[in-house]
Amino acid sequence: MRNLVRTTVLLLLPSLGVVLIGSRFGTLGFWLALIAAAAFCVYVLLRSDTVAVRAMRAYPVGEAEQPVFCRVVRESTTKARLPMPQLYVSPTRAVNALATGRNPNRSMICVTEGALAVLDENELRAVVGHELAHIRNLDTLPASVVGAVNRLAVMVPLVGVFLAGAARLAISRDREFKADSESARLNGEPLALAGALRKFDAAARELVLPPEAGVVAASHLMLTSPLRYRGLLRLCRSHPSTAERVARLEQLAGYRR
Repeated sequence: MRNLVRTTVLLLLPSLGVVLIGSRFGTLGFWLALIAAAAFCVYVLLRSDTVAVRAMRAYPVGEAEQPVFCRVVRESTTKARLPMPQLYVSPTRAVNALATGRNPNRSMICVTEGALAVLDENELRAVVGHELAHIRNLDTLPASVVGAVNRLAVMVPLVGVFLAGAARLAISRDREFKADSESARLNGEPLALAGALRKFDAAARELVLPPEAGVVAASHLMLTSPLRYRGLLRLCRSHPSTAERVARLEQLAGYRR
């Protein structure tokens, strides 16, 4: 319910702003603004689940192309009692993964070729479990909407910066802790996800995704942030630190330093 409310607010606030501005230009301005606001909502709702996949230039895969990936996802969805999502692979050596979609019946999981190359099967299963937790909790709904809003913001520099910043702040970083915990419970191996996070973090120091508009717009959907935040930009971080996430997973495993 909380994610549904967030999504509604994300759609209504900019739409209301557009209508209020348009109404200052008379009746014609009001109706044009209302049409523009409606078009914005329709576009975001219909296209939000594909923004991230397109930004990653990902291609769909099946059993023939990625038998291990498909098997791991199928086993995990069966255990989690969720529908099988569409699977995509992004052709980059950068190491990351993401889930998107408006609901569990229209969900997608995307991993990079770099992630498939460095993760062992237990770590891949833990990453999949994390993304399935986002799908189950409907985290992907407001996150996908934010991605679409951010992508549109690139086209409207002045207003867009405000919209993108407000939208990003609507995404709680605690969702990552919750998804980590649910993945650990689903698979019974908190240290597998901790190991995957370490590999993601180490790989990001050597090879980052290009800071293209689409990648930046979808960065909050990824397992770990592909962006480097400095100065005041740290206030807009979409993910908690990897070290804190690993520490919590180690605590779940009963590990004491």
